[in-house]
Amino acid sequence: MIHSIIAPMLLGFALFMLGMKAMELALQRSVGKHLHLVLQRSTATPLHGLAVGTAATAVLQSSTAVTVMSMGLVNAGLLTFPRTLGIILGTNIGTCLTTELIGLNINRLAWPLLAAACGLWLVTALIGEMKLMPFRSASYSTNTGGAAGHRWFQPVRSAAVIIAGFALLLIGISVMQSIAPAVQTSGLFSTFLNRAEDSVLWGLAAGFVLTAAVHSSAAVIGIIMGLTSVGAMPVEIGIAVVIGANVGTCVTALLASLGGTKSGIFVAWSHTALNVGGAALFAPFVAELQAVSAWMSASPASQIAHAQTIFNIMSSLIALPLCYHPALKRLTPD
Repeated sequence: MIHSIIAPMLLGFALFMLGMKAMELALQRSVGKHLHLVLQRSTATPLHGLAVGTAATAVLQSSTAVTVMSMGLVNAGLLTFPRTLGIILGTNIGTCLTTELIGLNINRLAWPLLAAACGLWLVTALIGEMKLMPFRSASYSTNTGGAAGHRWFQPVRSAAVIIAGFALLLIGISVMQSIAPAVQTSGLFSTFLNRAEDSVLWGLAAGFVLTAAVHSSAAVIGIIMGLTSVGAMPVEIGIAVVIGANVGTCVTALLASLGGTKSGIFVAWSHTALNVGGAALFAPFVAELQAVSAWMSASPASQIAHAQTIFNIMSSLIALPLCYHPALKRLTPD
């Protein structure tokens, strides 16, 4: 069991998280410094906040990062609690981009993408070394044209890291998929599937616990997509786990709110209320979600990705009108 399940799972998970973090850090370095101003200036209404939250999360590839950033602005008094509600709704939509990309089943492109990213990085590194060679005159360093010619270094290097991170993410999923035959013969996994077929709560609980433990809903969803793609798990149970994972991702925000202001705590609990409410609303309709996603794609992995996207978009749109209720302004802590 250690060699057939645990070791490949840990290796695949490590590669997946390494890729996710590499993408997140590179994207934050590229555009993250501008997001504070965007969040402050472009969230006058919940609808604006939803659009900005969706775009910011899609860019940073991390709903947690955008949520924590919003909480930081609220704690600093730079953003009011009502203005964060739309951002929170948007983060759940923006986070679907990663799983939709994974659902395209482009794992075979992982190694070529990694090779291309490494080559791109080496080219910029070699050109950078040539720029610093002693035979370069001091006049070159002060030449505005030469400096402008190398302004593309950092964006290209960031792009190389992002591509490499995505490639590692795909490789990690491929490694985790390799455990499917061993998992199917596991008595514990069979027991879980039998219980989950009887009650959707088992799938919800599994998604919540796994996501709360690893602090990454994308990683858990990636694992589930891998299991469903090789037939180790029925799509309906996978969708239930995904809904639970969306609730589990709230744990990180709640932990980040500890020690913050009352408004920051309200942001974290609003995020939790949205995801818990959405899970409670859609849990009875897992079969319908599976039917709609199956109509959109025949691939089990894509069906999981589409179901998550439908769930998050519908939850956010249903909750959006509530953000305009005058009572929310009275809930704002002093």
